[in-house]
Amino acid sequence: MDDDLEVQEKPGSMPKTALALTLLAIGLVAGFAIGMSRGGGERSAAHRILYYQDPMHPHYRSDRAGMAPDCGMDLVPVYADEAGKAIVSMSNAEAGKAKIDSSMQQLYGIKLARVEQDRGKSVIQVFARVVPDETKIYRVNFGTDGYVKETHDDAVGMFVKKNQHLATVYSPDFLSVSGGFLAARERDPSSMNARTAGGGENVSQEAASVQARADRLRNLGMSDIQIQEITRTRKLPEDVYVVSPTDGFILSRTISPGMRFQRQSDLYSIADLSHVWIEAEVYGRTAEAFHAGAGAAVTMRETGERIHARVVSVLPEVDPNTRAVKVRLEAENPRGRLRPNMFVSVEVPVSVPAGLSVPADSIMNSGATKRVYVQVADGVFEPRPVETGWQIGDRVQVVKGLAPDDVVVASGTFLVDSESRLHPGAI
Repeated sequence: MDDDLEVQEKPGSMPKTALALTLLAIGLVAGFAIGMSRGGGERSAAHRILYYQDPMHPHYRSDRAGMAPDCGMDLVPVYADEAGKAIVSMSNAEAGKAKIDSSMQQLYGIKLARVEQDRGKSVIQVFARVVPDETKIYRVNFGTDGYVKETHDDAVGMFVKKNQHLATVYSPDFLSVSGGFLAARERDPSSMNARTAGGGENVSQEAASVQARADRLRNLGMSDIQIQEITRTRKLPEDVYVVSPTDGFILSRTISPGMRFQRQSDLYSIADLSHVWIEAEVYGRTAEAFHAGAGAAVTMRETGERIHARVVSVLPEVDPNTRAVKVRLEAENPRGRLRPNMFVSVEVPVSVPAGLSVPADSIMNSGATKRVYVQVADGVFEPRPVETGWQIGDRVQVVKGLAPDDVVVASGTFLVDSESRLHPGAI
């Protein structure tokens, strides 16, 4: 009878099947969590920060975050898994050498070039800027206070002719001096040409008085053309003309109708652009190619037109920021084709000692040393210290460290350099 009895489970107890399923689920979850923890730990270890580097100059590295000392940018982290993707392989290269297969060279734009033998004659090309000849800039002002009545065709940039009327002003100081000038002329009518005599012994006292009063009018700001007008009409001028002292372009203007001006205040600056300066900034030994009297060809970038120029001087001052030296050339500009602040290209022929040269991008300059990467085997490059000479255009003369027909990295050199320095034996 006992076998026929059903086993009664205690109230609230879990069925055995449900309990087994629950334990199995817990085990699966625990195993998955452990696996995820281990995998996450491995990924975390692989993604750990190895070092920080300068984004502009990758060869600079630090073990902590901060700011790059050369460009002021924040250092960027380099992770372990990213470092494994380096374009340079060191496993089959000797210490200090970099191995890059051809596919990676093509992918990253790394190009090679052969060392060339230069003949010693070339052309230095620099960019320059057109500026007015400072000896041909005229400033128009008055030696007295006054009032501006009107102006005429005097906008900045306009071309004006010599003695062209630009403005009409009033100043009472002109009246008294003009009256004395006319009175002196009445006493000595023959003094019309006294000014040309220079005030010598043959000039009468009356003529000297006329010349003195004419000079006072000039010092106040009256033009010769108006003084001649007073002489001819024998009338006191009610107004004074402001005229252009030369054929040229108005560079600046501080005058307007109704304005009161003070003595010695510049009303206009006018530049004679028939003769201009051309200023270029050159660096290092390139400045030695420019010497006074050397001829140069100036090309206008917009039109391609060429104009002959001549080197005037190499200015003594060095720019404290760029370390550049300023070279000044001069050129005739009869048709006004060269305008202030126009950028032009200057070519100067130069003779330098014959020697070897490489593309300028091949040179890695750390400040204390310079080096290039020379291909010593197929896809294998070694850093080699060099000494450089002239830089002409996009090529640099190498006086020591290379041999004819050496093949060097000509483009992407900074990539090869930064990656090769990961190896402890690299220089």
